[in-house]
Amino acid sequence: MKVNVWNTILQLSKERDVDKRVIISAIEESLKVAASNYFKEKEKTHIKFSPEKGELRVYSVKKITKKVTDPAQEISLTDAKKMDVTAKEGNYIEIDLPSETLGRIAAQAAKQVIFQKVRDAEQEKIYNTFAPQTGNIITGVLRRFDSKRNMILELRKTEGMLPEREKIPNEKFRRGDRVKGIIIQVLKDTKGPQVIISRADNRFLKKLLEIEVPEISSGTIEIKEIIRRPGERSKVSVSTNEKDIDPIGACIGVKGNRILSISKELNGEKIDVIRWSKDPQEYAKSALSPAKVDDIKITDKENKILKAVVPEDQLSLAIGKKGLNVRLASKLVGWKIDIKND
Repeated sequence: MKVNVWNTILQLSKERDVDKRVIISAIEESLKVAASNYFKEKEKTHIKFSPEKGELRVYSVKKITKKVTDPAQEISLTDAKKMDVTAKEGNYIEIDLPSETLGRIAAQAAKQVIFQKVRDAEQEKIYNTFAPQTGNIITGVLRRFDSKRNMILELRKTEGMLPEREKIPNEKFRRGDRVKGIIIQVLKDTKGPQVIISRADNRFLKKLLEIEVPEISSGTIEIKEIIRRPGERSKVSVSTNEKDIDPIGACIGVKGNRILSISKELNGEKIDVIRWSKDPQEYAKSALSPAKVDDIKITDKENKILKAVVPEDQLSLAIGKKGLNVRLASKLVGWKIDIKND
């Protein structure tokens, strides 16, 4: 049977950016489906498909016999003569899937099989492209919101999703806006977008710091820990082995330009950069920034409880709005911090 599918294969390959061999394999798979619908006795079918030449043939080979005991491999002499008047007992005959049946059944079966094969190939390509980039920052264009208010972004000829839970609270985006986030997961075998992006993940802040502060990206300054309440406040502890480098000053930048740039990207989130210390008392004192602390004592070493004494005018600052500052400081240090005024 002559079929003109080569141009269609080339067009699909170009449009979907999928290898031609994947599409040819999908068509061959669909022909097997078509053959199974026609040959009802579970016959072994043979497929000859040369798309470049436009040649297509699906057939089964059966032995001609007077009495059929195995319909999958044998055909009666009477039935064989209907196909070929020269048929003789003991010979073999090739039974072709009729051209009109082949075309009709193959078209129906191919539609779904090709779609699935192409989709699988596209998903595999997306996975192989983006999975190694997990943990990196990517920028996409907001195309729409789905029914759950998740943001669907256009990312390099594919779609990514920034779930509602991974957004920074109270930030607003419109269609067409460029949205920056970090790749936190790349899915396989999913009907929706495979690339999952976050702006609320701690790693997003860490990557922004690496981009903005050369001393961090070079390894001169190390980020020890990040604790965040996205959109409100975060605390970043840093350290360095270089005596001539002030890790806090380097992260903040001249007139605060570095940290302000990051805060702006995070919808005004306040970022406290503090010096890491092995001493929990010293560490907690820094962690309560921007409040000034007079003294910190260990009140229960076994249960890791500290008591911080602050001037009365620093009390509300140390506690923070709804207790946020002291709560973040406690998580950062790993000790519960009780605040008392002097």
